Amino acid sequence: MSVSNLKILIRGGGELASAVACRLAECRMRIVMTEVPQPQAVRRNVSFCEAVYDGVKAVEGKTARLVRTPAEVFDCWGKGELALLVDPEAVIKDTLKPDVVIDAIIAKKNLGTSMADAPLTIGLGIGFEAGRDVHAVIETNRGHNLGRVIRQGIAEADTGHPGVIAGYGKERVFRAPQAGVFRTAKNIGDLVQAGDIVAYVDSEPVRVAIPGIIRGLLRDGTPVERGMKSGDVDPRGVREYCDTVSDKGRAIAGGVLEAILAHYNK
Repeated sequence: MSVSNLKILIRGGGELASAVACRLAECRMRIVMTEVPQPQAVRRNVSFCEAVYDGVKAVEGKTARLVRTPAEVFDCWGKGELALLVDPEAVIKDTLKPDVVIDAIIAKKNLGTSMADAPLTIGLGIGFEAGRDVHAVIETNRGHNLGRVIRQGIAEADTGHPGVIAGYGKERVFRAPQAGVFRTAKNIGDLVQAGDIVAYVDSEPVRVAIPGIIRGLLRDGTPVERGMKSGDVDPRGVREYCDTVSDKGRAIAGGVLEAILAHYNK
Protein backbone atom coordinates (compact mmCIF):
# COMPACT_ATOMS: atom_id res chain seq x y z
CA MET A 1 0.00 0.00 0.00
CA SER A 2 1.27 3.47 -0.90
CA VAL A 3 1.47 5.65 2.19
CA SER A 4 0.00 8.49 0.11
CA ASN A 5 -3.28 6.56 0.06
CA LEU A 6 -3.45 5.98 3.80
CA LYS A 7 -6.56 7.17 5.62
CA ILE A 8 -5.51 8.85 8.86
CA LEU A 9 -7.91 9.64 11.69
CA ILE A 10 -6.53 12.10 14.25
CA ARG A 11 -8.46 12.52 17.49
CA GLY A 12 -7.99 16.16 18.51
CA GLY A 13 -7.39 19.37 16.62
CA GLY A 14 -5.16 21.38 18.94
CA GLU A 15 -1.56 22.48 18.48
CA LEU A 16 0.17 19.08 18.57
CA ALA A 17 -2.58 17.29 16.66
CA SER A 18 -2.32 19.98 14.00
CA ALA A 19 1.47 19.69 13.83
CA VAL A 20 1.05 15.98 13.14
CA ALA A 21 -1.68 16.65 10.58
CA CYS A 22 0.52 19.14 8.71
CA ARG A 23 3.43 16.68 8.50
CA LEU A 24 1.27 13.79 7.30
CA ALA A 25 -0.66 15.94 4.83
CA GLU A 26 2.67 17.09 3.39
CA CYS A 27 3.36 13.39 2.75
CA ARG A 28 0.06 13.22 0.80
CA MET A 29 -1.80 11.20 3.42
CA ARG A 30 -5.56 11.73 3.73
CA ILE A 31 -6.45 13.32 7.06
CA VAL A 32 -9.68 13.54 9.03
CA MET A 33 -9.65 15.11 12.49
CA THR A 34 -12.31 14.83 15.18
CA GLU A 35 -13.07 17.43 17.84
CA VAL A 36 -15.42 18.45 20.64
CA PRO A 37 -18.22 21.00 20.02
CA GLN A 38 -16.31 23.85 21.73
CA PRO A 39 -12.53 23.38 21.42
CA GLN A 40 -10.40 25.40 23.85
CA ALA A 41 -7.09 25.69 22.00
CA VAL A 42 -4.62 28.27 23.29
CA ARG A 43 -2.28 28.33 20.28
CA ARG A 44 -5.22 29.05 17.99
CA ASN A 45 -3.19 30.32 15.03
CA VAL A 46 -1.72 26.84 14.53
CA SER A 47 -4.72 24.72 15.57
CA PHE A 48 -7.03 23.23 12.96
CA CYS A 49 -9.79 22.95 15.57
CA GLU A 50 -10.55 26.64 14.92
CA ALA A 51 -12.46 25.37 11.87
CA VAL A 52 -15.21 24.35 14.30
CA TYR A 53 -15.91 28.06 14.78
CA ASP A 54 -14.89 29.54 11.42
CA GLY A 55 -15.67 26.75 8.96
CA VAL A 56 -12.10 26.59 7.63
CA LYS A 57 -8.64 26.96 9.12
CA ALA A 58 -5.24 27.14 7.42
CA VAL A 59 -1.96 26.19 9.09
CA GLU A 60 1.34 26.37 7.22
CA GLY A 61 -0.36 26.19 3.83
CA LYS A 62 -2.67 23.29 4.71
CA THR A 63 -6.43 23.89 4.94
CA ALA A 64 -8.87 22.01 7.15
CA ARG A 65 -12.59 22.30 6.48
CA LEU A 66 -15.46 21.59 8.87
CA VAL A 67 -17.61 18.72 7.60
CA ARG A 68 -20.63 16.85 8.91
CA THR A 69 -20.81 13.58 6.98
CA PRO A 70 -18.42 10.88 5.75
CA ALA A 71 -19.25 11.87 2.16
CA GLU A 72 -17.99 15.38 2.86
CA VAL A 73 -14.75 13.92 4.19
CA PHE A 74 -14.07 12.35 0.80
CA ASP A 75 -15.02 15.62 -0.92
CA CYS A 76 -12.36 17.42 1.14
CA TRP A 77 -9.77 14.82 0.26
CA GLY A 78 -10.61 15.21 -3.40
CA LYS A 79 -9.82 18.94 -3.11
CA GLY A 80 -6.55 18.31 -1.30
CA GLU A 81 -7.96 19.53 2.03
CA LEU A 82 -8.03 18.06 5.52
CA ALA A 83 -11.46 17.26 6.95
CA LEU A 84 -12.51 18.11 10.51
CA LEU A 85 -15.77 17.16 12.15
CA VAL A 86 -17.35 17.44 15.58
CA ASP A 87 -17.22 13.85 16.77
CA PRO A 88 -15.80 13.55 20.32
CA GLU A 89 -16.11 9.75 20.36
CA ALA A 90 -14.58 9.38 16.87
CA VAL A 91 -17.62 7.37 15.74
CA ILE A 92 -16.65 8.04 12.12
CA LYS A 93 -13.95 5.39 12.41
CA ASP A 94 -16.63 2.71 12.11
CA THR A 95 -17.60 4.02 8.67
CA LEU A 96 -14.26 5.32 7.47
CA LYS A 97 -12.18 2.27 8.44
CA PRO A 98 -8.95 4.30 8.85
CA ASP A 99 -5.54 2.76 8.31
CA VAL A 100 -4.15 4.72 11.26
CA VAL A 101 -5.78 6.25 14.34
CA ILE A 102 -3.75 8.84 16.26
CA ASP A 103 -4.96 9.95 19.68
CA ALA A 104 -3.67 13.53 19.95
CA ILE A 105 -6.22 14.82 22.44
CA ILE A 106 -3.45 15.29 25.06
CA ALA A 107 -5.90 14.53 27.86
CA LYS A 108 -3.16 12.77 29.89
CA LYS A 109 -5.42 9.72 29.94
CA ASN A 110 -6.88 7.40 27.34
CA LEU A 111 -10.40 8.51 26.40
CA GLY A 112 -11.25 5.35 24.50
CA THR A 113 -8.61 4.66 21.85
CA SER A 114 -7.70 0.98 21.45
CA MET A 115 -5.63 -1.24 19.20
CA ALA A 116 -8.87 -2.53 17.68
CA ASP A 117 -9.60 0.90 16.14
CA ALA A 118 -7.21 0.47 13.18
CA PRO A 119 -4.30 -1.65 11.92
CA LEU A 120 -2.05 0.97 13.55
CA THR A 121 -2.99 3.09 16.56
CA ILE A 122 -0.72 5.74 18.07
CA GLY A 123 -1.05 7.69 21.32
CA LEU A 124 0.71 10.97 22.04
CA GLY A 125 2.20 11.26 25.52
CA ILE A 126 1.08 9.89 28.84
CA GLY A 127 -2.10 7.91 29.36
CA PHE A 128 -1.28 5.15 26.86
CA GLU A 129 0.68 1.92 27.05
CA ALA A 130 2.21 0.64 23.84
CA GLY A 131 1.35 -3.02 23.41
CA ARG A 132 -1.82 -2.73 25.47
CA ASP A 133 -3.83 0.42 24.57
CA VAL A 134 -2.08 1.35 21.33
CA HIS A 135 0.57 -0.04 19.02
CA ALA A 136 2.95 2.88 19.62
CA VAL A 137 3.34 5.84 21.97
CA ILE A 138 5.16 9.04 21.01
CA GLU A 139 7.16 10.80 23.73
CA THR A 140 5.89 14.37 24.25
CA ASN A 141 8.11 15.52 27.14
CA ARG A 142 10.75 18.02 26.10
CA GLY A 143 14.26 16.68 26.44
CA HIS A 144 16.47 13.98 25.03
CA ASN A 145 13.60 11.61 24.11
CA LEU A 146 11.14 14.11 22.60
CA GLY A 147 9.50 12.50 19.56
CA ARG A 148 10.81 9.01 20.33
CA VAL A 149 8.64 6.09 19.19
CA ILE A 150 7.86 3.74 22.08
CA ARG A 151 6.70 0.32 20.93
CA GLN A 152 6.47 -1.28 24.38
CA GLY A 153 5.61 0.59 27.56
CA ILE A 154 4.69 4.15 28.45
CA ALA A 155 5.91 7.71 27.98
CA GLU A 156 7.77 9.67 30.65
CA ALA A 157 5.73 11.06 33.55
CA ASP A 158 4.33 14.55 33.18
CA THR A 159 6.71 17.12 34.70
CA GLY A 160 3.93 19.66 35.29
CA HIS A 161 6.24 22.43 34.07
CA PRO A 162 6.10 24.29 30.74
CA GLY A 163 9.14 24.03 28.51
CA VAL A 164 11.84 26.65 28.99
CA ILE A 165 12.17 29.27 26.22
CA ALA A 166 14.84 31.96 26.46
CA GLY A 167 15.26 31.18 30.16
CA TYR A 168 11.56 31.32 31.06
CA GLY A 169 9.34 28.35 31.97
CA LYS A 170 6.20 28.67 34.05
CA GLU A 171 6.44 32.47 33.81
CA ARG A 172 5.50 32.24 30.13
CA VAL A 173 2.03 30.87 30.86
CA PHE A 174 -0.86 32.91 32.17
CA ARG A 175 -3.88 31.33 33.81
CA ALA A 176 -7.44 32.23 34.76
CA PRO A 177 -7.47 33.85 38.22
CA GLN A 178 -11.00 32.61 38.88
CA ALA A 179 -13.89 30.77 37.24
CA GLY A 180 -15.94 32.80 34.81
CA VAL A 181 -15.99 34.01 31.21
CA PHE A 182 -12.68 34.85 29.53
CA ARG A 183 -12.66 38.21 27.72
CA THR A 184 -9.63 39.19 25.67
CA ALA A 185 -7.99 42.60 25.91
CA LYS A 186 -5.11 41.73 23.57
CA ASN A 187 -4.61 39.60 20.46
CA ILE A 188 -2.21 36.87 19.44
CA GLY A 189 0.85 38.63 18.02
CA ASP A 190 0.63 41.66 20.31
CA LEU A 191 3.80 42.73 22.13
CA VAL A 192 3.42 43.03 25.91
CA GLN A 193 5.41 44.10 28.94
CA ALA A 194 5.48 42.43 32.34
CA GLY A 195 2.33 43.33 34.25
CA ASP A 196 0.22 44.16 31.19
CA ILE A 197 -3.44 43.13 31.24
CA VAL A 198 -4.14 40.72 28.38
CA ALA A 199 -7.64 39.61 29.33
CA TYR A 200 -10.32 39.57 32.00
CA VAL A 201 -12.24 36.76 33.65
CA ASP A 202 -15.47 38.57 34.34
CA SER A 203 -14.04 41.71 35.99
CA GLU A 204 -10.78 40.15 37.25
CA PRO A 205 -7.72 41.09 35.13
CA VAL A 206 -5.32 38.53 33.68
CA ARG A 207 -1.75 39.87 33.63
CA VAL A 208 1.44 38.60 32.04
CA ALA A 209 4.57 38.05 34.10
CA ILE A 210 7.21 38.62 31.43
CA PRO A 211 7.75 40.78 28.32
CA GLY A 212 7.39 39.25 24.87
CA ILE A 213 4.77 38.47 22.27
CA ILE A 214 1.43 36.79 22.87
CA ARG A 215 1.78 33.42 21.15
CA GLY A 216 -1.35 31.76 22.52
CA LEU A 217 -4.66 33.09 23.79
CA LEU A 218 -8.05 31.52 24.43
CA ARG A 219 -10.99 32.68 22.33
CA ASP A 220 -12.99 35.62 23.62
CA GLY A 221 -16.05 34.33 25.50
CA THR A 222 -14.53 31.01 26.56
CA PRO A 223 -15.81 29.69 29.92
CA VAL A 224 -12.84 28.97 32.20
CA GLU A 225 -12.09 27.42 35.56
CA ARG A 226 -9.71 28.89 38.13
CA GLY A 227 -6.12 28.06 37.19
CA MET A 228 -6.97 27.05 33.62
CA LYS A 229 -4.24 27.82 31.09
CA SER A 230 -5.42 30.83 29.13
CA GLY A 231 -2.43 31.77 27.00
CA ASP A 232 1.32 32.11 26.78
CA VAL A 233 3.98 34.70 26.04
CA ASP A 234 7.01 33.99 23.87
CA PRO A 235 9.93 36.02 25.28
CA ARG A 236 11.76 35.87 21.93
CA GLY A 237 9.22 38.30 20.49
CA VAL A 238 9.25 36.86 16.95
CA ARG A 239 5.88 37.30 15.21
CA GLU A 240 6.46 34.38 12.83
CA TYR A 241 6.52 31.93 15.74
CA CYS A 242 2.86 32.70 16.49
CA ASP A 243 1.83 31.34 13.09
CA THR A 244 4.10 28.32 12.65
CA VAL A 245 4.37 24.87 14.19
CA SER A 246 6.71 24.72 17.19
CA ASP A 247 9.93 22.73 17.43
CA LYS A 248 8.15 20.39 19.86
CA GLY A 249 5.28 19.87 17.43
CA ARG A 250 7.66 19.09 14.57
CA ALA A 251 9.59 16.56 16.66
CA ILE A 252 6.41 14.75 17.72
CA ALA A 253 5.08 14.79 14.15
CA GLY A 254 8.35 13.22 13.01
CA GLY A 255 7.89 10.42 15.53
CA VAL A 256 4.36 9.76 14.27
CA LEU A 257 5.58 9.65 10.67
CA GLU A 258 8.34 7.21 11.66
CA ALA A 259 5.83 4.91 13.34
CA ILE A 260 3.58 4.93 10.26
CA LEU A 261 6.39 4.30 7.79
CA ALA A 262 7.87 1.52 9.93
CA HIS A 263 4.48 -0.20 10.04
CA TYR A 264 3.49 0.11 6.38
CA ASN A 265 6.87 -0.02 4.60
CA LYS A 266 7.59 -3.63 5.43
